[in-house]
Amino acid sequence: MSFLMSSASAPRTEKVPATAPVFELIEVEKVFQVRPPNSGLSRKTVGLRALDGVRLRVDTGTSIALVGESGSGKSTLLRVLLGLDAPTGGRALYHGAPIREARAKGRDFARDVAMVYQDARGSLDPRMTVEALIAEPLRHFNIVQKDQIKARVAELLDRVGLPTDAGRRYAAGLSGGQVRRVAIARALASEPSVLVADEAVSGLDVSTQAQLLTLLRGLQRDMNLTLVFITHDLGVASYLCDEIAIMYLGRIVETGPTDVVLNAPAHPYSAALRAAAPRFFEPMPEPLSGEIPSPLDLPPGCRFSTRCPAAQPDCGERDPQLGRFGAHRAVACLHPLTNPQA
Repeated sequence: MSFLMSSASAPRTEKVPATAPVFELIEVEKVFQVRPPNSGLSRKTVGLRALDGVRLRVDTGTSIALVGESGSGKSTLLRVLLGLDAPTGGRALYHGAPIREARAKGRDFARDVAMVYQDARGSLDPRMTVEALIAEPLRHFNIVQKDQIKARVAELLDRVGLPTDAGRRYAAGLSGGQVRRVAIARALASEPSVLVADEAVSGLDVSTQAQLLTLLRGLQRDMNLTLVFITHDLGVASYLCDEIAIMYLGRIVETGPTDVVLNAPAHPYSAALRAAAPRFFEPMPEPLSGEIPSPLDLPPGCRFSTRCPAAQPDCGERDPQLGRFGAHRAVACLHPLTNPQA
């Protein structure tokens, strides 16, 4: 568990967005056919909307955090961004072309979009040394000549803060933080322009988390990487990412500059997550009240209305859509908590 960090300690350089975004999701839906609970021997299935009208834009060189509770749709959204799942509806684009087409065309997408998995240790072959693990993408994508591979591996190990002799070791003999560094080095070996990380610092102690977050921030800045970071931790999001997109039950309910959204949330769910984030030298806050509804039985109107402390009568009747809120933000709420200029 990490704690919410002060945005004042993490100055950021404003990015100039490119004309064509790296990723763009336009009313993306993803429906899975599942058997409802207590269906007995019936083979009847119903549609579970893991993603429901998601709109998202990720510009070149930016860093964005996808934040939400378990079951919010972050993992499904990640699979759509990586081209592993085709959307049921809407359009999922990579540099203006459908992601699935870009992935199927050849090795460019696989080289350009690198992934750091939540289970970093499980993503590394335990039979291979660290040097062999990092060298594999160098050989696969012909990044350097064969006689230069060893030197490039040493450079990558140094870049992620590991000694050269770590290359002779196996993942089983490394600490959790070291394994994450190896996974990052392996991801960087293909010289990507996009780095996607799924809970890349979860399960580590606070000091190791801080070291890895500092490393990722430095890499993103120095290599001008586009960073997509999936997390449930607002502290991580506030320290690492320029932009934030907050998800709830398959939808993005608020998005905008991280500092602005966390300091003055417009959606009650964003405010509830912010209030529940632990802070140094303060009592543990109360968790967000209420149970997240089943995606198979969503409440009428706003899907957050059953847990919202500021719900009004029309919230149970009208389903708010994500819309522009001020110059740089968007929110899906009938009664935002702040004014549009915030």
